[in-house]
Parts: sequence; structure tokens; C-alpha cells
Amino acid sequence: MAPHAEERYPNGANGAGVVSQARDDLFVVNSPNVVYTDEEIRSKYTYRTTSISTGENGKFVATPKETVYDFKVDRKLPKTGVMLVGLGGNNGSTVTAGILANRRGLVWDTREGTQAANYYGSVIMASTVKLGTDAKTDKEINIPFHNLVPMVHPNDLVIGGWDLSGLDLAAAMDRAQVLEPSLKSLVRKEMATIKPLPSIYYPDFIAANQEGRADNLIPGSKACMDHVDHIRKDIRDFKAANDLDKVIVLWTANTERYADIIEGVNDTDENLLKSIEAGHEEISPSTVFAVACILEGTPFINGSPQNTFVPGAVKLAEKHGAFIGGDDFKSGQTKMKSALVDFLINAGIKLTSIASYNHLGNNDGLNLNSYKQFRSKEISKSNVVDDMVAANTVLYKEGEHPDHTVVIKYMPAVGDNKRALDEYYAEIFMGGHQTISIFNVCEDSLLASPLIIDLVLVTEMMTRVQWKAQSEADYAGFHSVLSVLSYMLKAPLTPPGTPVVNALAKQRAALTNIFRACVGLEPESDMTLEHKLF
Repeated sequence: MAPHAEERYPNGANGAGVVSQARDDLFVVNSPNVVYTDEEIRSKYTYRTTSISTGENGKFVATPKETVYDFKVDRKLPKTGVMLVGLGGNNGSTVTAGILANRRGLVWDTREGTQAANYYGSVIMASTVKLGTDAKTDKEINIPFHNLVPMVHPNDLVIGGWDLSGLDLAAAMDRAQVLEPSLKSLVRKEMATIKPLPSIYYPDFIAANQEGRADNLIPGSKACMDHVDHIRKDIRDFKAANDLDKVIVLWTANTERYADIIEGVNDTDENLLKSIEAGHEEISPSTVFAVACILEGTPFINGSPQNTFVPGAVKLAEKHGAFIGGDDFKSGQTKMKSALVDFLINAGIKLTSIASYNHLGNNDGLNLNSYKQFRSKEISKSNVVDDMVAANTVLYKEGEHPDHTVVIKYMPAVGDNKRALDEYYAEIFMGGHQTISIFNVCEDSLLASPLIIDLVLVTEMMTRVQWKAQSEADYAGFHSVLSVLSYMLKAPLTPPGTPVVNALAKQRAALTNIFRACVGLEPESDMTLEHKLF
């Protein structure tokens, strides 16, 4: 992939990026409901759903329902920075090197031949969506997902962040043992100029085996407002030093243990802020980062499985209109699971048992070797089939659920090449059984890094979308909890009281169709009646 822009920022030690540039739209929508200006795309969209009620005879009554919304999309692409918590980890160093390689259009030698930089694994950068059908041939016209709405390009991102370890990213890249030596040699000079900012370290929340890496710390070992203020200042300084319009903060650091939800401590926004001031032991580092970002008006995404967004943090985000999203990158085994279980249950096959085993040898595996941290991961991995099971009342009685167990073991020898073994056991026709076994060997950080890119790009995009109902005068942003990010996450965070959707196809359809609505296009139904009615 060729370099996307040329002029560099004066980035210093914690920031690598290039100047964003405006891009031409790949298509225009020819509709009286869509208006283009130099600054905005305005569209009037009719949202069609089906409302269900129950009649006196106990039968369902289905009533078509229409709601008209106005959408407004800012077309100007902002200069955007991403600050990673865990910048010097496997994911942080890998995604940074990958963006640098793509920006420069690098090509390098491997044992299998020549390799060029790409964004494979990114749904935004490496997949397509159906735009419509050709007016003359009726053939499908597909375009890159990235061109569906005006989106920032990852080559233009300015990269910085924090880490417990003070290694520069060249040394961190070597420690991670993920990338080919020939690629590392091409990006080493630039990676060496990027050094993580000091981070916060509360030993009780991550495994004791991480203490040896913790040499780059903000003073203090428990939550305090000084830490919140320090992080806010880091964000402001990074934004100013790189002349940025926006910053997105993403947690790709160690999995923490779950924080206890305690009345009067983290149950409301007021109590959470008071508890941070008091240095309460149940306030985690990731929650402190989240609070700092919320108060700073900076979107914050949690890529790990812990319960960063305690009720008080969600309420604080809603109060300030700040975007949050999580939890836990959905990269390998769980993505396969959410696709396969959706397929099996929708095919009328009764899944009765799922046994999932993993072993890996990177630092994530080392941290998860501690039970409290493993428990966070176990919870996020175990809930991914709930909505699919609940939706099929033919196969499953109320309260019935497949047996589901998750095992993760640390095996240093395999490094970042995670092994995931799954067995699916199901009931089929007339008392028969089906067993499906999957052995998935995946390079963990090379799957997670494109998800970081997707989460940042979609989050940034959502900051430029506003909506209003037809009866309302003023536009507003989407809800603070960005459930539109669900496709990339194992345990999707949703607005309080709303359903969690884990089925992979539904998640992608929601993301695609929301973006289509933003530019005035109907959802793609795949009915293709033009090929069925003659």
C-alpha cells in the first residue's frame, strides 16, 4: 500500500504521524433526502421496524413502524491522534510498526518471499460493503468499507501513549518477538524515537509477575485525583505538541482483576469521583484513565476484559456526553465462536456443549496466569453465546444454556503464536449428535492490532455524526456508550437497559447499516427480488 501522506508532524518523543488530507468521495447519493455541502452530508432517513404486541387471545400482533431521523455528518477529516495505554506492549508496538510500514509503503523479505505492508484483518480497511447494483447489468457494486463514509485513514494517525515499561518502541518491538527481523530493521530508527509516557501502577490489579516491567511510573500506588489530572495534562500536551484536532485513548494494557461494585464507592458518578479522591482500593487504573478521558472530553475504549466501566463511570460519561466503548478485543477464538454458534443455532442445530482451551506465551498469557486476571478473561469469553441461545425458543427452554468452559494456560515457548482448541457438541435430527473440533493457531498481536485501528477509526467517525428526530429542533450525538463498536469486542458494552448482541453477522450489519443511514442509504436487505421476480 502506497504512502498516504507525506508531511510529518514535529512529533518528538511521544507521537508519530502525518498531516491529514481531505479526500474525494467515491460515490454520491442521488436523492431528494440527501444534501451535500462542503462541510456536511445531511440526510433524511426513514427507520423501519416492526412493533410487537400481544392480543387478548395471546397471539402476537406485528405492526410496521416508521421513524424519520435527520443525520448530519461532518465531512472534514480531523487531525487525529491515538494514545495507547500499553504503548510498549505487544499490541502497542506491533500496531505502531504496522502503521509506519503502511505509511511508507514498505516491502521486506521473509522466508516465504517478499511481503508488502497491508491492513489485512481490519474490517474497515480490508473488507468491502455492497453499495448497490449496477443500473445496466444488475451486478453488485462493492466498495471498500472505508469509503462508505468520510473516514480518517490510519496512515494519518499520530501515535503516542503510556506504558509501565520505559523501553522505547524499538526495544519494545524486539521484546515482543512478533514482527519479522527484516521489517523491524526498516522501522527501527523511527520506532526508537517513540518513548511511552509514565503510567499508573496499582499492584493489586494486575499479576505480581508484572512488577519487573514497571519502571516508568507516575508516583503513587492507588487512585487519586493527581493521577486523573496528570493523565488529562498528558492528553492536552500530546494534542498541542502535534497540532491535533482530536485524540482517541485506547486501553491495550494488561488485563486487570475485576473491581468489586460497591454501593457508595463506584455506583454513581459522584461516588466514583469521591472514591478516587479518597484513594479507595477498588478503583482500578483503567477506571482512572476512563475518568480522566471523560472529564477531558476524549473518547476512551477498553480493549481488555476487566470491568473498567463500573456504573459510576458510565453515568459520568453520560453526564459529560463523552464517548466510551468496550470491552476486550475480539480477535481469534471468540470471533470464530460468535460466527459458528450463530450459524449452528440459526441452522436449527442444538448446541449443548462448548469447551474452549487456549495456551500462549506472550506477556498477556503471563499476566493471565494469575487467577484473578484470568477470571476477567473467562467472564468475557463465556458470555458470547447468550443472545443467540435466548433467541431460539424452539431449541432452548427458558433458562436452558449450553455447557461452556474456558481454559487459558501460559506456555512461554509458543510466544505470540496462540493455540486455541474448541470442541462444539450438538444434538441433531432424531437423537443424533454432531461434534465439531477446531484447532486455531493465530498470531495474537497481528490479529489484535487491526482491531485497534478499527476501534479508533469508527470511534472517531462517530464523533462527527449527529442526529435528530423529525419532531426535534436540535441535533445530538449518539449515546455515550458506543455499542456500534460491538463487532470488534468480546463483551460489548451497551447503554444501560439495552440488549447485548454478540452474533457476529448482526454486529457487522448494524455497523454497516448505521453508516449507510448516515449518508441516506437504505439497509442492504439481500432480498435481490430483481433476480427472483420475472
